[in-house]
Amino acid sequence: MELAVKNKTGQETGRKVNLNTAIFGVEPNDHAIYLDVKQYLANQRQGTAKTKQRNEVSGSTKKIHRQKGTGGARHGSRKAPIFVGGGRIFGPQPRDYTFKLNKKVKRLARISALSYKAKDNEVTVIENFSMEKPATKEFNSILKSLALDGKKALVVIPEINKNLVLSSRNLPKAKVVQATDINTYDILNAQQLVLLEGALPVIEKTLAS
Repeated sequence: MELAVKNKTGQETGRKVNLNTAIFGVEPNDHAIYLDVKQYLANQRQGTAKTKQRNEVSGSTKKIHRQKGTGGARHGSRKAPIFVGGGRIFGPQPRDYTFKLNKKVKRLARISALSYKAKDNEVTVIENFSMEKPATKEFNSILKSLALDGKKALVVIPEINKNLVLSSRNLPKAKVVQATDINTYDILNAQQLVLLEGALPVIEKTLAS
């Protein structure tokens, strides 16, 4: 698949790049995508939800009334779950939601997501650029030049660039990631995938079989 390379002003440079069909042109595997996204979201969960059981709530342990003769139910403590302020029955406890996923499945999920983007013409390739200092306004103007104003954009850079990351951080619909760190969720969550030219060989190397 051939794509025209643009500059940061949105103009075509006259050059074209070929997207590797082994990464951008495979038959997508929806189940692999589902598993990878599920794992990504599960890993974001803190798992810190916690309620107190009857042995943890504060309160008297004195027997409420005598065992027999009152005509009421038998109770031994105010901390029983049936009472207001008592312990919680089967409440949530801290847990780890993460689970293991094979590397080959994760790779298949990522190339499937990239192939969906290429198939839907949601991939833009621009020539490499950098910023001398963090400038959100300048970064936003680049997105506008690429007709991405108001769209969720995932900008993939070949190597870490602190100024680019800081420039995009205050834009709620823009995200800058290093090519080695792209994941299935971010790819699918973006409406447009913006690849710096230098990021292509890094992606190919990262996702090489």
